[in-house]
Amino acid sequence: PDELKANVKIKSVIPRPPRKPRLERAASLDEKSWRRWRRLRTSQESLTDSNETSSSNSSVQEVSLSPPVRGRASPWNQCCQQNSLHSSPEASEASPMGKSRGGTSDLGKRASEISSAFGGLLRGKAFAGGKPRLSQIMPARPLPPMEINVASHTLRTANRIDSDCMDYRHYSQHKFGRVSSSLSDNRLHGNGMVYDNCSTDSMKSTFSLLTPLRSKDVRSRSYLEGSLLANGALLGAEELSRYFPDQNVGIFVATWNMQGQKELPENLNDFLLPPDPDYAQDMYVIGVQEGCPDRREWEIRLQETLGPHYVMLYSAAHGVLYMSVFIRRDLIWFCSEVEYATVTTRIVSQIKTKGALGICFTFFGTSFLFITSHFTSGDSKVNERKLDYNKTIQALTLPKNVPDTNPYQSSSSDVTARFDEVFWFGDFNFRLNKDRETVDSILNQKPETDVSKLLAYDQLTSEMSRGSIFKGFQEADIHFRPSYKFDIGKDSYDTTSKQRTPSYTDRVVYRSRYRDDIHAVKYSSCPEIKTSDHRPVFALFRVKVRPGRDNIPLAAGQFDRELYLIGIKRRITRELQKRREQKDQKSSSICSIS
Repeated sequence: PDELKANVKIKSVIPRPPRKPRLERAASLDEKSWRRWRRLRTSQESLTDSNETSSSNSSVQEVSLSPPVRGRASPWNQCCQQNSLHSSPEASEASPMGKSRGGTSDLGKRASEISSAFGGLLRGKAFAGGKPRLSQIMPARPLPPMEINVASHTLRTANRIDSDCMDYRHYSQHKFGRVSSSLSDNRLHGNGMVYDNCSTDSMKSTFSLLTPLRSKDVRSRSYLEGSLLANGALLGAEELSRYFPDQNVGIFVATWNMQGQKELPENLNDFLLPPDPDYAQDMYVIGVQEGCPDRREWEIRLQETLGPHYVMLYSAAHGVLYMSVFIRRDLIWFCSEVEYATVTTRIVSQIKTKGALGICFTFFGTSFLFITSHFTSGDSKVNERKLDYNKTIQALTLPKNVPDTNPYQSSSSDVTARFDEVFWFGDFNFRLNKDRETVDSILNQKPETDVSKLLAYDQLTSEMSRGSIFKGFQEADIHFRPSYKFDIGKDSYDTTSKQRTPSYTDRVVYRSRYRDDIHAVKYSSCPEIKTSDHRPVFALFRVKVRPGRDNIPLAAGQFDRELYLIGIKRRITRELQKRREQKDQKSSSICSIS
């Protein structure tokens, strides 16, 4: 001991005042264990790559341990050196016996940390090749098969007319999950700030349901010319698939003989928005014969009923023949210019109670023609009605400026052959070839769905089967009672002295250039509207639409803005009045005096 004291140099110690205590947040057990694992992981990654330098060398030096003796290291020492968490060069050099950088207390701490880390390696063997491996997790039951088509009915434009669904975001997340986003910051997705709740084919924007536009597309895009499959074409396949993934558009076609009544129904919901289909259609085409004196009021009522989701693309009149075309407001950009023409079938052309009115336009790449007619009346005037039909198809001069989508299949003598999809509706005045007593006896059997016995006497069905009228046209199956002739305001058929036979005078027929392009969804009447001796008849169709070219004259979003504003104001006023009435009913009380 004396010799050892002689060799040790004793330094003089100058007393210093104690430092101020440093206040730090105490680390939890989870944080301490995570820091240990992170240091161990960093050291292992640096050992696998000798050229790699860790950024945490300085922070790990304080837990490094120098080897206790100079010379050959034992296996235990080698393992401790591998797990020494990036010891500094000074600490890793061999030193004489008994010499180390820290005191005995530091040595004990470092040794305990290294031994715990080494024990963890021996116990778990959780790290292989320097990276953690977890056992594969197998599901308890087989996963359900994935649907090939992720598109849904919620993506179609034929959405509900009602107010926006409150659970739309939750429903779309559950249905589709999240698709690709245009944001580079993925943290927004994790925080729930971005929801691309749309299909992979449409509405790929980050903050809205609109497709993002690249700057170069905005600079070079032109809606005046283009090709069938041009990238960015307004009427091309890309835009069509974005709005209609299945390339089918819903169309509502209706006809009604109003008998010239001034009084309009209080509510048109049962007529335009029947309860059976869950969703409203993309287009509404309404033809009227013997229309009310105030045509503008009729159009306002239509706009009020359809609401702000729809705009009136076009309307035309021929005497008391009216036709109005409404379309979803976000689809008006894909319509061409709208054209119309009229035909008078009366001998005196000034009397415009009988005739035809046609409206045509192109939607994407599919041309449409809608004709409403009022043929000659009379039980036995079948030939006169045939003449009305022939005169209409020959004299209706359409189209005018909009080019034919398929001129090779057109015919100069038949206007219906110059369009892809044709809908002809109106009061055709074809009757039942049977006396009133026989028809009443069949109706008294209450054939609500099976009216085949009545249709066996129908003049139009017989003439169409012979090919003498409406050549190439089809009609959906009829499952409703005759729409003519009723007592006004009642459900009973004609009780006057004339005792007219109930008949299917109001009809909707259709034809297409291509097979199976038009699919009839529903064909019915509206018995709730009783202001005329005719009941309105309507049909719902699903029509296939094809992409088109941009080199056609476009409507450029034109619609009747004044009508739109008036109809919406009427709708708001009506809703406020309903709420006021409901509030008055709740606040009212009944007092009894004894």
